[in-house]
Amino acid sequence: MSSRVGIVVRTRQRPEFLRRALTDIAAQTFTDFRVVVVNDGGDPAPLEAVVADAPLDAVSVRHVPAGEGGRCVAANLGVSDVGSEYVVLHDDDDRWHPEFLARTVAWLDAHPADAAVAVPTEIVYEEKRGGVWTEVGRAPFWAGMQRISLSDMMRINRAVPISVLYRRAIHDEAGWYDETLDAVEDWDFYLRVLRRAGFGFLPGEPLAFWTQRPDATGLDANSMFALTREHANDDERVRDRALTEWVRREGEGLPLYLASLQDELIAHIDRRFDELHARLREDVRGDVRREIDAHQPVMSRLRRLRSRIGGR
Repeated sequence: MSSRVGIVVRTRQRPEFLRRALTDIAAQTFTDFRVVVVNDGGDPAPLEAVVADAPLDAVSVRHVPAGEGGRCVAANLGVSDVGSEYVVLHDDDDRWHPEFLARTVAWLDAHPADAAVAVPTEIVYEEKRGGVWTEVGRAPFWAGMQRISLSDMMRINRAVPISVLYRRAIHDEAGWYDETLDAVEDWDFYLRVLRRAGFGFLPGEPLAFWTQRPDATGLDANSMFALTREHANDDERVRDRALTEWVRREGEGLPLYLASLQDELIAHIDRRFDELHARLREDVRGDVRREIDAHQPVMSRLRRLRSRIGGR
């Protein structure tokens, strides 16, 4: 009889992180799960040693030869192997609250219309001190979020793999992780899920912990920092692909109109920005520093808004 939950751990040449991840999984209060560790092109020997010492019974390893894998390949192979009702990606550097599986499984059991459920997530910052990765701070990921919606997800990814348990069967409808992408594969998949089914959310305390190491390089780096350019490129590819599908089906009228509105908004922001600069230059009397300080928050917001709208 197969386990109800399949946990896919993607890893490559990071035995210390993998050891921590397997220990973290073993601490779950819900125990009807099996683990598939996907070795994405790393040396098999150190990984096998870590798995052999792990405090887990139902764990297997899938080795992917160097040069034949990648984040999406590893995810698809792992999900294919687990053969479970529910599945979750637990990357080797992330962690869970001990109740993560118990509460998310209970949600999906009680909400058959939902294909997935996400939980509040906390970012855990780490630095290497004395050769050991040490926690140095925490921050909420999307503080105050109460639900997962398609409208929000279309703007930006609102969930990370460590925070989402989903029904394995949704792959039959939504497809698999897109192996043409180098990044944002989770966001692309969540968009496809939201087009077809509900996506639950468990408000309350953080149950998932997304570990980040902004200063790390090489194998220790997070994908969101190490793959910054890939994230930007693939974000654009996903959006352009969706736009292409829309235009083929509905024509280019609405996108062209929206593009013209975008240009008008950018032009308006540029004019406002120039007006503020001119005003600051002309105000040479009185307390100039007070004027600069008064305008700085507005100008900073304008810069950020223009960058987001104009893509530059």
